[in-house]
Amino acid sequence: MGFFETILAPFRWLVSWIMFMFHEGFSFLGMDPASGWTWVLSIVGLVVVIRAALIPVFVKQIKAQRGMQALQPDLRKLQQKYKGKTDQLSRQAMTQEQMALYKKHGTNPFAACLPIIIQMPFFFALFTVLNGISRASEEGETIGALSAESVRQFDNATIVGAPLSSTFLGSFGADGNLSVILLSVVMIIAMTASQFITQKQIMAKNMSEEAMQSPFMRQQKIMLYILPLVFGIGGINFPIGVLVYWTTTNIWTMVQQFYVIRRMPTPGSPAAKALAERRAKKGLPMVPLLGERKTEPAIEAVPEARVQRVQPQRKKRKKR
Repeated sequence: MGFFETILAPFRWLVSWIMFMFHEGFSFLGMDPASGWTWVLSIVGLVVVIRAALIPVFVKQIKAQRGMQALQPDLRKLQQKYKGKTDQLSRQAMTQEQMALYKKHGTNPFAACLPIIIQMPFFFALFTVLNGISRASEEGETIGALSAESVRQFDNATIVGAPLSSTFLGSFGADGNLSVILLSVVMIIAMTASQFITQKQIMAKNMSEEAMQSPFMRQQKIMLYILPLVFGIGGINFPIGVLVYWTTTNIWTMVQQFYVIRRMPTPGSPAAKALAERRAKKGLPMVPLLGERKTEPAIEAVPEARVQRVQPQRKKRKKR
């Protein structure tokens, strides 16, 4: 077993166990254990469990993103301060001051990527589980928490005529399956479209004008088009079950972001102004937004009390 396999082993067992428990639950409720829809719902259940567990991380991600936006003016000043200075001492001093800024605003550049980083081991574990289903079924082996019988059931399970363990690329040739090709195309389009819509609505509604002008935002605009393209191209080699997982988690993210943009928008963004208008129409006060830095109340200058000046007394001179 290689290093990568060793790291993925506990994730593969956990992913397969969650799927198995959902499968057993749906079967207990009367669904056909061998049906592909029972296994699809088990994968959807896996998404719900993982994404629900990531909600606290998601809240931290929002705070980190808003902290990054809040420090952009200070970051630009710092860049101007060290502009043209390429010596080692200047670079080291700039790095230290950047770290101090991140600490002051309670954020860091990598916090915004936490949810997807945490999800990746589960995604790769699910990919290896589903990718090895056919081989394990032929050899009568188990995969993670799935028994040999469960593996055979999954390998034979289909939805609209497409086996869950089949891939788009593997469906060409003499034994090609048109249902797999069509379903894969539909799932890949749904997966990439939901990811694009999620990022687009963040940029259009949940970014302040100042954040939109930052270099960080220019990078985000590039990633807006690159990431869906990467996942779209990679999706042609994903089993149908993995496409179900990734499409479901993208839809979860899209709905979650819609809720956040409407109820907890970024301060200074169009969504925040829309929220303020909605609350004003209802006669409700504006509440502090998530990640908004509290401003200390200004201390009024107290006028000094006017004190009457003490007149100097003349010294009594001795008579000569």
